Amino acid sequence: MTNSLNGRVAVVTGAGSGIGRGIALRLAKDDAAIAVWDLNPDSAAETAKMITEAGGKAIAIGADCADKAAIKAAADKTRAELGSIAILVNNAGISPYKGFLAQDDDLFDTTIRINLRGPYLVTKEILPDMLAAKWGRIINITSSSTQSGAPDLVHYVSSKGGLIGMTKALAVEFGGSGVTVNMIPPGSIDTPMLRGAGVDADAYGAALPVKRIGTPEDIAAAAAYLASEEASYVTGQTISVNGGRYMGSA
Repeated sequence: MTNSLNGRVAVVTGAGSGIGRGIALRLAKDDAAIAVWDLNPDSAAETAKMITEAGGKAIAIGADCADKAAIKAAADKTRAELGSIAILVNNAGISPYKGFLAQDDDLFDTTIRINLRGPYLVTKEILPDMLAAKWGRIINITSSSTQSGAPDLVHYVSSKGGLIGMTKALAVEFGGSGVTVNMIPPGSIDTPMLRGAGVDADAYGAALPVKRIGTPEDIAAAAAYLASEEASYVTGQTISVNGGRYMGSA
């Protein structure tokens, strides 16, 4: 597979750390120009600096990726500085652990707003660029918890399950336009979010068929394929990067 994205402009949301940062770095390595969107502008700037210091092209934009006005401002800035957007990775999200009966109803609403409504709004803002170009790649980061279920994460699994449905519906609606829409449900990946949740990541990884926890680079490799020219005949699909945690289909 060629590793050149020919300077196409990619937006990666939540790219200030973890999986988003890993994807941004990989797409930059593959010659995409990266717009690093993150709620934390300092983290976004750090990722962009890593890319530019490695010889790539990137800009950092601090934005709430669940706020319509902020999304439009971020997209306009991206277009002004880098050009029309060809690749979108909807990665920004939250996964607060809380038992179903113990959680405040507002937590459900907040999780849906960020994890589901956010990608909806970002996609709606950016998709016209792809349709005009008759070429585009949308990659949604879902979760293997939607495939297996998970305790204390009903709100999170619900939001990511909705994103799975959105992915498939978009793939069908825009399949003839040159735009593909796919998803990656990661397993447990060694990120600040996972470590902050108090999960014994190393023990979890040791129990998997591959005997290790995942890395952001594992997810980034799948994203790089889905963003590539070679993936033009792949849409509405799930690439499960989870170390063998779950082997069914979403």
